[in-house]
Amino acid sequence: MGLNPQNIGTSMPSGFAGSYARQPDMIVNTRPAGGDIPFGLALTYDAKKNVVVFGTQSSNNFVGVAGRELKSSLSYLDQNVGKYADGDAVPVFQRGSIQVKCQRSTPSLGGAVYVRTAVNESYPGCVVGGFEAEDDSGKMVMLGNCQWGGPADANGITELVILTRSNA
Repeated sequence: MGLNPQNIGTSMPSGFAGSYARQPDMIVNTRPAGGDIPFGLALTYDAKKNVVVFGTQSSNNFVGVAGRELKSSLSYLDQNVGKYADGDAVPVFQRGSIQVKCQRSTPSLGGAVYVRTAVNESYPGCVVGGFEAEDDSGKMVMLGNCQWGGPADANGITELVILTRSNA
């Protein structure tokens, strides 16, 4: 019987938005959701100290990223929704490496990270609270405590490195 070699591929996808990328240098706290929050988006606090999508409040202070957690069997029917509902417990990545979708441009190792705060009709696939590697003047905020961990995979998923906690 001869060998039957198999080729899996030359590159692996990065994973899913909201999944942690590296351990153990990560800090994750749980906060209540102040509305619907998709996995892997930037977060800030509302007036009641609930986390909401960054860009939806008048004061945008970056708190962290909505982590991707599998829900318990109590919410079995919502397993593939990919978001937290109002009032859900949200794991907030505040330091460390997490997978996120880069909505626009090409991230590079150590490059600047921007978060969209307003819709731009020229970029219909870019949502408020999403991460980007290029400034869109007046519609973005640069995160000084974050940098890209490398290029994106074919799905646009890449590693975001949160260097220090802010607004814990």
